[in-house]
Amino acid sequence: MKLFDLTEKVALVTGGNGGIGLAMSKAIGEAGATVVIAGRNEEKNSQSIKKLESLNIKCKSLIVDVVDEASCNQLVENVISHFGKLNILVNNAGTNIRKRPEEYDLDEWKGIIDTNLISMFTCSKASFKYFKDVGGGKIINIGSMHSLFGAPLGSAYSASKGGVVQLTKSLANAWAKDNIQVNAVLPGYIDTTLTQQARIDIPELQLRVEERTPVGRWGVPDDLGGIAVFLSCEGSNYITGTAIPVDGGYSING
Repeated sequence: MKLFDLTEKVALVTGGNGGIGLAMSKAIGEAGATVVIAGRNEEKNSQSIKKLESLNIKCKSLIVDVVDEASCNQLVENVISHFGKLNILVNNAGTNIRKRPEEYDLDEWKGIIDTNLISMFTCSKASFKYFKDVGGGKIINIGSMHSLFGAPLGSAYSASKGGVVQLTKSLANAWAKDNIQVNAVLPGYIDTTLTQQARIDIPELQLRVEERTPVGRWGVPDDLGGIAVFLSCEGSNYITGTAIPVDGGYSING
């Protein structure tokens, strides 16, 4: 058994057309898997596929609206219909609106919860029956440092990402007997489009993060590639229900 080889595996990555999702897709593909990027922006999907194909990664993109249950169900069906199997689900799709708690409209709050948390349940549920029928599978849920810490300008985001950790534990417990491992990854402060806007909204954030992070820098999306491969492969078969920070030590620095 090749512990870290993903050859002949098929991975589905929601929100895989940019940032952390694209970096994870790249790493999983370079480990041998066929990667299906799922996102609602067809142009971004196409651009991401070109990047992966330039690296000789077998890949395909599909349109999905992760807040729509029927769209998630159809997504999983399409992957299985096209490739004949599904081995890995990466629930990465996410969004944020930075406001003080009292400034949110309820629709804004619900939209963040729907995208960041409920979509993970919906896509995981859609994948479960197939995983069970074929004897197992891997689910990776993308949380955040805000799974652990509260954010004054991101209460909805923090609530959703805290929920990701508890959902991960619950699914792991329920589905362990079906040989389905469910784990969460908690990225620290990573240089992405979302965090670039955060540094505009909060000018002192750049330096504050660098000073607290033991390795002394912000992360980059490729820093998440290794954990994605590990949690997708046979080498992590006895690991389930975990929430693993990938944060340069930010969360351990008091």
